[in-house]
Amino acid sequence: MKPSKDIGRLIEIMAALRQPETGCPWDVQQTFESIKPYTIEEAYEVADAIERNDPDDLCEELGDLLLQVVFHAQMAEEQGLFSFGDVVEAITAKMIRRHPHVFDRSEADTPETVKAQWDAIKQQEKRERTARRAARGIARDDKHGLLGQVQRSFPALTEALKLQEQAAKVGFDWNAAEPILDKIEEEIAELREALAEKKHERIKDELGDLIFALVNIGRHVKADPEQALRGTNTKFRRRFRHIEENLERNGEALEGATLARMEELWQDAKALEQQQDV
Repeated sequence: MKPSKDIGRLIEIMAALRQPETGCPWDVQQTFESIKPYTIEEAYEVADAIERNDPDDLCEELGDLLLQVVFHAQMAEEQGLFSFGDVVEAITAKMIRRHPHVFDRSEADTPETVKAQWDAIKQQEKRERTARRAARGIARDDKHGLLGQVQRSFPALTEALKLQEQAAKVGFDWNAAEPILDKIEEEIAELREALAEKKHERIKDELGDLIFALVNIGRHVKADPEQALRGTNTKFRRRFRHIEENLERNGEALEGATLARMEELWQDAKALEQQQDV
């Protein structure tokens, strides 16, 4: 079987891999649940390639992510649930439906009015989906109320951000970023108290409150907390690598270096970055 730019070839390959008699033993035994972690991982690897500005890796990682879609669709087709074609049809129908200002008639002509229109269409879709589930006798899930629209499966930082965005739509929000700084200081004080008490459950609870408040200020200053933290992670990797390289260059072992020595090299890495930014 030869490679091709036609999506049909990828679907054929996936079907061949899933053949019980002649396919790949590993692929054959997979389920939606077992593949789910790989799907999430591939999405993160796409984000990583974007952040590294690496188009070659981005092309490859997008292919890996597409494979996950094809994999799930193949398993669904085997169970008589839906096919890859159904997935494509569903998303194309959704895009047309949610963009009446492009494909039909609509007065939405600014980013703000388009966003409001999008939200209104999503709400209508949700009502129709709920009605269809009820007609099929499918019990309603736990997505009650305004915040029920936020998926629990999101990474915690993303979930916190989306919960706050939903609450803000009905006015449950600060009008500026400055009061949130006061809230952060309040949460830090409460975390200090919990640490002094040495009560693990309260420490965990107060730490969560502090992180939630930090997410909130990120939202107000339009700095996505997930991306901000990923940027810091990249910076930490870079600076820690500077420590490793300098210790190795001087014949010192990382495991034997004192905290003071590593902090000295950390500050050196920081100073070099600041010089480059000038």
